[in-house]
Amino acid sequence: MKRHKLDIILNFDDSLEHHLKKNYPWVIDYRILSRSLDARGANKGKIPRYHYQLQVVGKGEVFRQEKIAYPQFSPLGLPPLIVGAGPAGLFCALRLLQHGVPSIILERGSRAPERMFKIARYWRQGILDPNDNVCFGEGGAGLFSDGKLLTRIKSPHISYVMQRLADFGAPQEISYLSDPHLGSNKIRGIIGRITEFLLHHGVQILTNARVEELSWDKNGCVSGLEYSDLKNAEKRVRLSSEHVILAFGHSATDFYRHLQHCQVPMESKDFAVGVRMEHPRHLIDHSQLGEFCLSPLLGSARYRLSFHSEASHRGTYSFCMCPGGHVLSSGTEIDGLVTNGMSNVARRSPWSNSALVVSVRAASDFPSKDVLEGLNFQRSLESQAFRYSKKYATGRELPAQRIEDFMQGKKSLVLPKTSCPSGTVCASMDDILPTFVSLHLREALTQFEHQISGLLGPQGLLLAPETRTSSPLRVLRDESTLTSPGRGGLYPCGEGAGYAGGITSAAVDGVKVALALLASTHGYQAN
Repeated sequence: MKRHKLDIILNFDDSLEHHLKKNYPWVIDYRILSRSLDARGANKGKIPRYHYQLQVVGKGEVFRQEKIAYPQFSPLGLPPLIVGAGPAGLFCALRLLQHGVPSIILERGSRAPERMFKIARYWRQGILDPNDNVCFGEGGAGLFSDGKLLTRIKSPHISYVMQRLADFGAPQEISYLSDPHLGSNKIRGIIGRITEFLLHHGVQILTNARVEELSWDKNGCVSGLEYSDLKNAEKRVRLSSEHVILAFGHSATDFYRHLQHCQVPMESKDFAVGVRMEHPRHLIDHSQLGEFCLSPLLGSARYRLSFHSEASHRGTYSFCMCPGGHVLSSGTEIDGLVTNGMSNVARRSPWSNSALVVSVRAASDFPSKDVLEGLNFQRSLESQAFRYSKKYATGRELPAQRIEDFMQGKKSLVLPKTSCPSGTVCASMDDILPTFVSLHLREALTQFEHQISGLLGPQGLLLAPETRTSSPLRVLRDESTLTSPGRGGLYPCGEGAGYAGGITSAAVDGVKVALALLASTHGYQAN
């Protein structure tokens, strides 16, 4: 079968099908391999354009329907135990199951419906469940995000992850868009269907099951774990297994401390902290798209900002941009506040936001003798934000400051409307953030105003603190076996272990760990 590839550039409002019929009449069918929007210069009147890469067939040709066969193996006598039901844990279980190997997932939070009730209670009343919140529960932190699937990693498993997401209800376009996203409302249903599929096919999923400690054999290899049944008076339950996957996410600070107690090898790594920056959506849309922002074909505008300080050799950058989204309070501890962002699939909130963070160096910005000092650094900022909110409000409102006031070094007395369901309290970021973070934010914002006109205007808002951009440490693993050095059968996995940075990369790492486990138990070598 002969197949052809075409590169086509069209104005954003031109019809691809009409273009093909007019210029390539021999094309019978086509597949979109990629589609990216070039909106550079749109704010100066240049028409935004889509760049398509197509695979096409002509008369007498058809697309081959490729079916992948997954070798089937015998279930393990003791099922693998997966700690965490976020993307890494769920995709690890999914891939193992496709090879005939069921597992047991332990998740300290609950299923999405109950979880959402508790989160709403936290946002509206400030009542936090430390085990069931924006970070803990079915789907992990990604369930309350933009549902971004963009990743900068290169992996043969990305196509597998995208196809499986599509199998469970994601639109097929996620396989070719340059910036695919599902929206927080869409991804909840997809994750729920993955969970139901796993349950229906023999995977056990224990919710409200907080893992307390790992157990070891005489050789230092993992032999199981013990968890608290949070629905049954925290009754302790022990499970045995020779394979434990640590996919617990980047907010399980108590479990990091247990790993340190068990002398599981870990190392400090760089991360970033800062604020969540919010503007009216129309300001961002017009600054990026100009007159074209009125077209429903383009949707809400995105931006990506980055500045490198020549003086300090430190970076300041935007992260997790949520066009048409909301700013959320995402803490996991009763006396700490954290910001995050999310948007639904339509991205039609009146506001747009993103994290704006400054790099933190493990070797110089905090003591490095203790591998957990990065966690302590994060925790100190979150506690400071809570104390400030408690002093001037109720403790649930996020400290916030107008950007123009921040640039002038004065506390805001009045705040603009915001998307945050928890509310805000007037603050000075200088009272919340380390001095070096505030200084770099001011330097970077001055430069960013040249890229987004009005960024420093009276409608811009900073909310603090943004501290959970990534894990501040890495749980070490062997590059070949993906197991913890000297701790046979223990597989650090996903974002919490320091090997991912988002939904897609976490899911990919879950697949990698599943295949590494199958290589160990069944000698399977995936292509």
